[in-house]
Amino acid sequence: MEQLYLLATLADTRVAVAAHEVEAVVKLADISPVPGMLRHVAGLSALRSRVLTIIDVPALIHGAPTPADRRGLAIIADISGHSYGLMVDAVHDICEVPEGDLPLRGQLDRAWAPHARAIVEQDGHPHLLVSLASFIETGLLAQAA
Repeated sequence: MEQLYLLATLADTRVAVAAHEVEAVVKLADISPVPGMLRHVAGLSALRSRVLTIIDVPALIHGAPTPADRRGLAIIADISGHSYGLMVDAVHDICEVPEGDLPLRGQLDRAWAPHARAIVEQDGHPHLLVSLASFIETGLLAQAA
């Protein structure tokens, strides 16, 4: 069964996101930092009269905040009734993949293990199939620790 995926680069890694998880992709404007937040919470931003919590996913994966000049795009998602913007390096395509999800193969970087569910291949390139909600859940666990 063909599924629609958003293909992007996130933390220097090719990823796929099931389209039903994506509300929109936007160019980020102003991000207001929130004192006392963990480093992967870049801050708050406004989109169409609502407040988004902006998650610096590369900071969550690599441990270092994304420089301000590289904060260009975000995938907007509603996760557990809250609006989030998850920063991405680039967005490449939205397309159907006839093969669908394939099992994970080989060794996976430990930083990606909580997020990767499968592999999606498009034009001969593998993309990690990730769940946007997993980035929020992992961040909450880091905050609780």
